[in-house]
Amino acid sequence: MKLINNLAEKYVKLSLKIGQHAQYYVDAYYGPSEWQPSADKTPLNDLKYQAEELVNQAITLEKNDIGEQQDRLDFLLLHLKSSVTYINQLLGVNISFADECKSLYDAQTPTFNEQHFDNILAKLDKLVPGEGNLNQRFINYREDFIIPVDKLDSVFSAAINEARKRTLKYIDIPSDENFAVELVNDQIWSAYNWYKGDSYSLIQLNTDFPIYIERVIDLAAHEGYPGHHIFNAQMEKHLVNANGWMEYSIYNLFSPTSLLAEGSANYGIEVAFPWQERIAFERDILFPLAGIAPEKSELYYQIQTVLHQLSYVDNMVAQRYIDGEINEPQAVLLLMKYALSSEERSKQRLAFYQHNRSYVITYNYGQDLVRDYLATLVKDDSESELWRVFSDLLAKPKTASMMQI
Repeated sequence: MKLINNLAEKYVKLSLKIGQHAQYYVDAYYGPSEWQPSADKTPLNDLKYQAEELVNQAITLEKNDIGEQQDRLDFLLLHLKSSVTYINQLLGVNISFADECKSLYDAQTPTFNEQHFDNILAKLDKLVPGEGNLNQRFINYREDFIIPVDKLDSVFSAAINEARKRTLKYIDIPSDENFAVELVNDQIWSAYNWYKGDSYSLIQLNTDFPIYIERVIDLAAHEGYPGHHIFNAQMEKHLVNANGWMEYSIYNLFSPTSLLAEGSANYGIEVAFPWQERIAFERDILFPLAGIAPEKSELYYQIQTVLHQLSYVDNMVAQRYIDGEINEPQAVLLLMKYALSSEERSKQRLAFYQHNRSYVITYNYGQDLVRDYLATLVKDDSESELWRVFSDLLAKPKTASMMQI
């Protein structure tokens, strides 16, 4: 235990030093303030040496019989290896999209080509009303489902209150947990949860582009309950505060944790709001709050059901762009065709790829991985059983390879 604790402390301190070279690398930190590094940056080559030494120490530890601490050490070793990869990237080393997925996120994702997505677009083409090409018809159709900015606060509050009520029915978190919501602009993401520690989060919503009615439940559950806010609060409560496992006091964005963080946050939407219950809540509660006619919901959700099948478009376009197979204009055109997004929205998404690269896999593949893994653990079809295995995973995180059964 002492040897792993020492390794964990070194990992945290290393991560904080890496964060001095990359602004968004450390997504959250709620460990000891005295572990923060001095203002002087440690050279990247020195950090690479330190990271490689820690990997060797972890591999040496793995040869010992450490019993119930094995999963903890496996988790830590994968994160240390990920740190080495990220430092190398900061030093200018280029790797392929697939290698980056494996090295940073411990993941091997499925691949899909245009034919797969063309078949889905054909289904949407029959559903989306209007005339002209599918992209413009879809954009025009969705205009009726935009939430007015002056109603966004009340709609989001209703959604997050419902998500919170459903989550706290099954997950016990500190009574003083809380969050604040800010509306922001000029970001490459649509929403972000900044976990501050002590069960408190700052949730920012980007209003650069319109927010559609179905996004509200997505954002409330993904960023709040039972998503990022709960995930971080569970790790802090069970692993940092109760066990003293300090490696969980830091969340490095470009690391295996992100696959579970984003995947569980996306799957958590389904856990909190099974599809038919979600449709009913949005139609009966959120549509009226947003000033959208509930009778328009039936076709809208038929379209949404098919639209969800396009989630892996992100991976296809990001892979081709990162691997140099397509340029910026070609990436934008692919997104406009297969993600059915406007030119402006497609350019914003491309900016996300440029900044975060293969991180896009954490949303779709992460969600599928979490769903499939938990399905192997659920003993019956009850709602409470699903919540049990879901909350256990949040409190005892695993990487992708650790969830392969």
